[in-house]
Amino acid sequence: MKISFDNTEIAFKIKSDSDLKKAYYLFKLIGNNTLVNVGGFFTNVALGIHFPIGWAVKPTVYNHFVGGETIESCIPLVRRMEKHNMKTILDYSVEGGEDEEVIEATLLETIRTFENAGKDKNVPFGVFKPTAFASGKILSKCSTDEELNEEEKVEADKFIDRIDRLSAAAFKNNIPLMIDAEDYAYQKFIDEVIFKMMVKYNKEKAIVFNTLQMYRTDRLDFLKDLHQKSIEGNFFIGIKFVRGAYMEKERERAKKLGYKDPIQPDKATTDKDYNLALKYSIENIDKISIFNATHNEDSSQYLVDLMQEHNIPKDDFRCYFSQLYGMSDNISYNLSEAGYNVAKYTPYGPIKQVVPYLLRRTQENTSVEGQTSRELNLLIKERTRRKE
Repeated sequence: MKISFDNTEIAFKIKSDSDLKKAYYLFKLIGNNTLVNVGGFFTNVALGIHFPIGWAVKPTVYNHFVGGETIESCIPLVRRMEKHNMKTILDYSVEGGEDEEVIEATLLETIRTFENAGKDKNVPFGVFKPTAFASGKILSKCSTDEELNEEEKVEADKFIDRIDRLSAAAFKNNIPLMIDAEDYAYQKFIDEVIFKMMVKYNKEKAIVFNTLQMYRTDRLDFLKDLHQKSIEGNFFIGIKFVRGAYMEKERERAKKLGYKDPIQPDKATTDKDYNLALKYSIENIDKISIFNATHNEDSSQYLVDLMQEHNIPKDDFRCYFSQLYGMSDNISYNLSEAGYNVAKYTPYGPIKQVVPYLLRRTQENTSVEGQTSRELNLLIKERTRRKE
């Protein structure tokens, strides 16, 4: 089945004419690298001096990319998307894992998202970032097997306990939990902790999902090794597939510290490994659940083709597609219209605390070749169609 990702009538059916106009001007702004970088600088300054910025951020970038400030304020959006066979994942996007009180508050709020999802069939997953629950220093030292002092050992144990508490809450509410990927410097320890959680909680189905950044040269082998361990250990695995988000930083760090660059040499190699990972997972669907988190049309179509080839129903719970809220609606809504499982990854949280996420998102948009222009072209096409 060929999905028409150019069908803008379906892609933007949830948006009013006013919504389209706002989105058009927003992506015009995001497409200007200078404005984004200067705007990001002044926003950081404003945050640093506690200058109120909500009046400027909320009606623009915040409303486009964020579901709301609380779980409750996101519910109307969940209901709107539900009408179009679109599911929602609520991601509490408050960043930083240094302050104990903030960490505990973030943990409790994340558990609340699992409890909400457990009562709402249109919120099928929970999610969190590991760096919300430990400092980069601890994650880095544990990943490089450096010797920890007593205080650091306590911090490492706290991180493991927090991930266990979150996994237990997901298991209790029968909600699969996706743990986002982080920097290469942190990921080894995170992988080890997630593996323990999979062994503990994935005995009957995939509850705990790891995230594989396929622009890393080792992730396809990692997937195959994890699959073999799942057979030997009699547990299921869940994998969220992404291409990756920290390429420039990873290359610079590898060069500075003198270790082999962990990133694929080019996009074509990344694309190849990404699709090979999808193929391997479909061929082993009895053990592997797939969350195809991509803004790439080819990889979305490829999973559709693989599912058809292997006679996997469109609505099989082990296969999900996902894009970020506010982006790639042409992929999301055309897939959902065709009957596939699709969930919009939707951040939420207080404006001031979510701004770091928004700054990163707008800067990533300017760095992803063609993404902003693609969004603009689709918006122009639909606005023109509605005027005809």
